[in-house]
Amino acid sequence: MDLASVVSAESLVEPQGRYLADLMGRGVQGTADAVVLPSSVEEVSAVMRWCYENDVPLTARGGGTGLAGGAIPVHGGIVIGFERLNKIRQFDPLLWRMHVEAGVTTGDIQRLARESGLRFPPDPGAAEISQVGGNIACNAGGPHAFKYGVTGTWVTGLEVVIPPGEIVRVGGPIRKDVAGYDLKNLLVGSEGTLGLITAAWLKLVPAPELELPVIGLYRDAEAGISAIERVLGSGVVPAAIEYLDGVTLQFSGGAYPFGLPDDAAFMVITEADGSYAEARRVAAELKEALAEDAVAVHAPLEPSEVTELWRWRGGAAFGILAQRGGAYSEDIAVPLDKLRDVARETLEIGERHNVPALSFGHAGDGNIHSTFLFSPDDLEEEQRADDACHELFELALRLGGTISGEHGVGWLKRGQLEHQLGPAGFDLHNRIKQTFDPKNLLNPGKKQ
Repeated sequence: MDLASVVSAESLVEPQGRYLADLMGRGVQGTADAVVLPSSVEEVSAVMRWCYENDVPLTARGGGTGLAGGAIPVHGGIVIGFERLNKIRQFDPLLWRMHVEAGVTTGDIQRLARESGLRFPPDPGAAEISQVGGNIACNAGGPHAFKYGVTGTWVTGLEVVIPPGEIVRVGGPIRKDVAGYDLKNLLVGSEGTLGLITAAWLKLVPAPELELPVIGLYRDAEAGISAIERVLGSGVVPAAIEYLDGVTLQFSGGAYPFGLPDDAAFMVITEADGSYAEARRVAAELKEALAEDAVAVHAPLEPSEVTELWRWRGGAAFGILAQRGGAYSEDIAVPLDKLRDVARETLEIGERHNVPALSFGHAGDGNIHSTFLFSPDDLEEEQRADDACHELFELALRLGGTISGEHGVGWLKRGQLEHQLGPAGFDLHNRIKQTFDPKNLLNPGKKQ
């Protein structure tokens, strides 16, 4: 029995470029015998059952915006995409909840919530392309995760297809559930290695009335990180705490909408949100905490200025990429008292490997994007940048952190997880995989 006998004709498409890669790059190109785009959970079940009966690998794919190679079919087989599973099954604005299929984009969820005065807080990049199923599978983060948490924080229930093709539902439109093992959160962040997420119940919150960024600019990283520590120790709860180091500002600061002072070599971005009164109070306290040792403090007030700031912050990576044409940017996370070490040692790692280095990211979470630049035409330089990333992983573990704060392990970080978990922890991790997927057909080689 061939695959075409268990799915509709319109669900089968030719294995082609965009289904064989994601945004990771690094020369990894997958192969596939077929690409299936199911339009129902029953069709997802049929595909998995066929793969299990025929020992064919099955790689799940959302919007393809991942940065760790998690959606690349490195072992061939079948790619299953979720772009046609894109229905809003239920929306209950008065109960602050939504039931969506896996292929709905983050941007569509955010817009629908906003139209009813609500907010879906997770804000990973590429909102117009990334799909909620993929965001859940990677437990994606974003700048506002400091206050609101990562994607999994907002998931109350999942519909999942697990081997050999069973449809399972855990959680639901409920806020509390301690009836069994926490299977929902085990599946969140599993990167398609335990099951295929087909739908999710999401909780929402009322949208804030006001959002007020407060930006501090400093002469060096020492002063900037001291400012972050003052914010954390002040008792206020900003929605976001970001930093950009001096090299990042050198490459992307020209487009900063409010103008950089000549002696600015480190930036801290915070944001207050809430009711009008609360946002103004928190913004005033943030200004006070950031002002010490600052060369400038910017506090835009107009909604258009707020949008412009975050558009610039989201696009900073393009200014960085333009410098050499290639960049490897990782997502380590460390304890907050180790931010100084990351900012300093990222530059030292770059020097040792003779590649430009910089760091920026979600400072409030300790989730820093240390980045190493190279020319795509210089294979030796690209290899040095890759070597620098591996030293960065060692740094993260030495500082008591993790190899991945939000991108996931995927294919890129294969072999690193055992270093983090240790032999006993890694064995437990593998036994969980074996329980869900005894034939190792779901996204094989990933999350290892």
